[in-house]
Amino acid sequence: MWSNWVGNQSFTPGYAAAPASEDEVAAMVSDAHERGFKVRVAGARHSFTPIVQTDGLLLDLSDLRGVIGTDARRKRATALAGTLIRDFYEPLWSEGLALKNQGDIDTQQIAGAVATATHGSGIRNTCFSGAVRGVRIVTAGGAIRDIDESEPELLRAAQVSIGMLGVMTRLELEVTDAYRLTEQIDLWSWDAVLERWDELVHEHRHFGFFWLPTEESAALYNLSSHDETMADKCYVKIYDDAGPEQPDSAVVGRRTDRCYRIYPMVYDPNFHELEYFVPLELGPDALSAMRDLMLRRLPDSIFPLEVRTVGPDDAYLSPNYKTATTVISVSGKPGTDYWAYLRSVDALLSEFSARVHWGKLHFLTRERLHALYPEADVFIRARRELDPTGMFLNDHLRELFA
Repeated sequence: MWSNWVGNQSFTPGYAAAPASEDEVAAMVSDAHERGFKVRVAGARHSFTPIVQTDGLLLDLSDLRGVIGTDARRKRATALAGTLIRDFYEPLWSEGLALKNQGDIDTQQIAGAVATATHGSGIRNTCFSGAVRGVRIVTAGGAIRDIDESEPELLRAAQVSIGMLGVMTRLELEVTDAYRLTEQIDLWSWDAVLERWDELVHEHRHFGFFWLPTEESAALYNLSSHDETMADKCYVKIYDDAGPEQPDSAVVGRRTDRCYRIYPMVYDPNFHELEYFVPLELGPDALSAMRDLMLRRLPDSIFPLEVRTVGPDDAYLSPNYKTATTVISVSGKPGTDYWAYLRSVDALLSEFSARVHWGKLHFLTRERLHALYPEADVFIRARRELDPTGMFLNDHLRELFA
């Protein structure tokens, strides 16, 4: 029995394997192809959607792990697919490099984070997928295929593929010079955040916040408590580049340190999450509508509303394709019937042209896919070319991409 980290997805595959090398991956995929089995990759179990589910071969790439090359001049890093985000930290830093951006969870495998367009916050940088400059995949027949900038159209398909082009075994990321961050965390009123929205979005490297609908909300995400009331307040996080003269600091809410020590947070597996992306300029109106909806639908919506922004990229299935976005995340409590609430969120944000996070709960249909992702047909043609029999599809993905 396979289960994801929060327990809302579980299944029993036909069989499972943990290859220790790229050649073993190729041999296992080839064998599955000959036997007529589907193939999916488990990743680090962080997706809330059934994208991993299969009754065929489930691959665990945890042994294909490590940063295997850096190029400080070209600002590139090459890593195996099972490398955790946190595995990049020291190898890059020792070469004067760092990831350009990252989210607040660093235990995902990099291939899974890329495949689902996992992201941090700040319109100056893209999601992880937008930093991909090359991938190596094992295709349906077991052949090993390199895709890089010499094939830009295919690379745009591979940057966000949800595992449908083949089994990714390694990838090359564009990175940046090592940098330190200074942190500012405070409680703000809702009105104060929206009044300063343009400034916060455009003048800081990283801006995001959690809106707390109730006094109990902050503890659900392990957010630092404050002496003042927290209900209907925004837990605002601002990160900016620290100058060389600024010393490191461990003061809570005012830390200064290496970037990778500032970004991560600790979450308990006590939520099931939906995350939608609306065009950046529609953010304030969408957020105001969301706040009204959540206040009307308590107690099911006591989890914080998380808000971030992401810069545009060129990946065909990216929620940030050709546009900067406001990212809106809501959660349902395990053990409750939260589906009506999430469907209400879906209906509301659909009015704002919302795209979805492929690893989070969503209600996307094939019709909406083609309306919201203008290059969906281009991706599907690439998928069919590399996997004509649909070996890397499952029931969840087939409805959208067959």
